[in-house]
Amino acid sequence: MTETFDIGFLLYPELTQLDMTGPAQVLARMPDAKLNFVWKTRDPIHDDCGLTFVPTATFEDCPQLDMICVPGGYGTAAVMHDDVALEWLRKQAEGAQFITSVCTGSLILAAAGLMTGYRAGCHWAWRDLLSGFGAIPVAERVVEDRNRISGGGVTAGIDFGFRIVEKLHGRDIAEMIQLALEYDPAPLGGGTPETARKPILEMTRAAMTARGFDLRRTEISSLASTR
Repeated sequence: MTETFDIGFLLYPELTQLDMTGPAQVLARMPDAKLNFVWKTRDPIHDDCGLTFVPTATFEDCPQLDMICVPGGYGTAAVMHDDVALEWLRKQAEGAQFITSVCTGSLILAAAGLMTGYRAGCHWAWRDLLSGFGAIPVAERVVEDRNRISGGGVTAGIDFGFRIVEKLHGRDIAEMIQLALEYDPAPLGGGTPETARKPILEMTRAAMTARGFDLRRTEISSLASTR
């Protein structure tokens, strides 16, 4: 019988679904991959834009994972305060081959003590907070440091997924999945603070502030000071 490669995505209220579904769509096509979507219960989870997801496993019945993936989202700070979720991550990390994240999911891993001394990626607007938890912030789309692999903000999770496939099964399989998904982005440009036009950057920061960005940053910063 073929052995599966168990991947577990941490689900939680107000996650950003693309942080999860982007890499999940890529990794689901990887040979022998089995995806698990894990939370405390199997009750439906609502993401940060109103979509609903149903966990396939709980912390108690989830198998030992080969790879943990923690997405980010507006619920990040709440999970960073959640001792049950953090302890589950620590226990799974003991036997996992890869410990990974997308967007602000790296802050959750860092709060669990799993990124101390590791280079890590994160969404550009939150990246600097990683240092308060002992991680080393890196401004790259996908950051790899030993068995820690972290994607930058949201859409970087797709690139992160291909990095995993290539590491495990080689470039040909990664490119085959890329073609099957017709992943050939043609961006407008300006997808990072460094490349965005200044008025667009200012508009973006204002919109993020209106959605509670400053309050969430303050909450996470306060959490770092209590460690």
